[in-house]
Amino acid sequence: MLESVGSLTGGPWIYAVVALSVLLDVFLPVLPSGVLIITAATAAAAGTGAAAGQVTHEVPSILALLLSAATASVLGDLVAYRIAWRGGERLDRAIARSRRLTSAQERLGGALARSSGGILVVIARFAPAGRSIVSFAAGTAHRRVREFLPWSALAGVAWAGYSVALGYFGGQWLGASWLATGVSLLALFAAGSGAAFLMRRPAAERAGRPTPGPRRGPGPP
Repeated sequence: MLESVGSLTGGPWIYAVVALSVLLDVFLPVLPSGVLIITAATAAAAGTGAAAGQVTHEVPSILALLLSAATASVLGDLVAYRIAWRGGERLDRAIARSRRLTSAQERLGGALARSSGGILVVIARFAPAGRSIVSFAAGTAHRRVREFLPWSALAGVAWAGYSVALGYFGGQWLGASWLATGVSLLALFAAGSGAAFLMRRPAAERAGRPTPGPRRGPGPP
C-alpha cells in the first residue's frame, strides 16, 4: 500500500497539480483538490515514519504542500473576486437567478466591514461551493480588496492546514493505507457539512423567528 500511495504522489509535480486544482475549484467545485491534498499528506506521513530503504518513491514535503495549497486558494479567490467586481450583464443575470449568491451578497454587504464579520469567509471555505459563493458575492458587492483579502488568506491557510493535518496524522496513526485516506476524507466532508449548516443557520433562524404581535397598551387600572 505504501508503494501504491507513493506512486500517486511521488515527484515534484504533485505541488503543481494540487495548486492548479485548488486554483480552479473556485470555478469548478467538483475538482478533487481536498482528495489530492489528503492523499499527498498521507504519503508524506508514511515517508517520514518509514525506515530507510522501505520507500522507493519521493514523498511530498508537508510545508511545500501547505504553501502551494494555501497560496493557490487565495489566488483563486482573488481571480473570482476580480471577475465579479468587473461584472457584466451576463454575470449580473446569473447572480440574480441564484438565491444562494443573492443571499450571500446581502449578508456580505456589511459583514466584511466588521472586525468579526469576515469569519463568514473562513467558514465558507470549508463548505461545498461556499468559497465560490463568497468570492463572487464579495466582488459583485464591490467590497474593498483590503476587507476581503485578509479573510481570504486566513480561510486558505485554515483550510489547507486542516486538510494537510488530516492526511498527515491519519497516515501517522493508520499507516499509508486507503483506510487512512478514507477516514481523513470523512473528517473533511464532516467539516464541510458543518460549515454549510453554519452558513444556512442565520437565514433559517430569521425565517423561523415568530413575528411579534401588535403591542398592547396598558390595561385598565
